[in-house]
Amino acid sequence: QVQLVESGGGLVQAGGSLRLSCAASGRTFRNYAMGWFRQAPGKEREFVAAITASGGSSFYAAAVKGRFTISRDNAKNTLYLQMNTLKPDDTAVYYCAARDKAILGLTKAEYAYWGQGFQVTVSS
Repeated sequence: QVQLVESGGGLVQAGGSLRLSCAASGRTFRNYAMGWFRQAPGKEREFVAAITASGGSSFYAAAVKGRFTISRDNAKNTLYLQMNTLKPDDTAVYYCAARDKAILGLTKAEYAYWGQGFQVTVSS
């Protein structure tokens, strides 16, 4: 089992920045590829970004590429999502997730462990 706890969300104006953190406990964090997903009201949960277990490779959804950066600190068992140039369309509950493989996962079904979610609201 892996326990994931997100923090760092909140309210920000359009054009602003936020950094989300996801603290992991339980099994060995460095063995797990990680991802960020988000779910806006009335919409499906969608992929945002993913990173390999080593942190050497990452992948982004087209909607956030160039604005968001995923990273991880395996010594601190923590995953990050730096969000810049935020837009009202980025408003959602953001979730971090872990999968039982070291390589990237781009779909919800590939992730076995989820955090509780954290609200990010971008005002216009």
